[in-house]
Amino acid sequence: MKLLLHTCCAPCSAFVLELLKKYEVSVFYYNPNIDTKEEYERRKSECQRYCEKNKIPFIEMEYAPQEWELYIEGLESEPEGGSRCAKCFELRLAKTAEFAKKNDFNFFATTLSISPHKNSGVINEIGTKTAAKIDLTFLESDWKKEDGYKKSCEISKKEGFYRQNYCGCQYSKSHLSKT
Repeated sequence: MKLLLHTCCAPCSAFVLELLKKYEVSVFYYNPNIDTKEEYERRKSECQRYCEKNKIPFIEMEYAPQEWELYIEGLESEPEGGSRCAKCFELRLAKTAEFAKKNDFNFFATTLSISPHKNSGVINEIGTKTAAKIDLTFLESDWKKEDGYKKSCEISKKEGFYRQNYCGCQYSKSHLSKT
């Protein structure tokens, strides 16, 4: 069974990839939300390196921050974890589903739910609705359960991953200074 796994970074991917070994997984890197090209490239490089090391196909979509800005327009002042984040998930999962459908994947998933800062219920609802629109299956998950987040941190340390301290967009970064 072919699974397309949307990922945001290597730290979020590594443990999830271990859990999905029974599938033929390809990693899909689509993250137009990341605030700078430098940050985007740094995260991509780490993820690519890990995929190469483990012989996992890595697929990158073009970095298109303008597309993301238009998609979330009007939600810039929303709180972290609110409707701006849901729109961001919607865009990224829609692109993942579209690619999966066009390239004969059986289903798709995302690493986003491994973060303790992300609501897996919202992510799963968006993924399931997105999949239903194009007659595809979304693999629902809450990867942080059973110490998933802790295990991802352990792998990150062992692998020497760059581990960012914000989700990726300029708004999540500015949220750090307020906490």
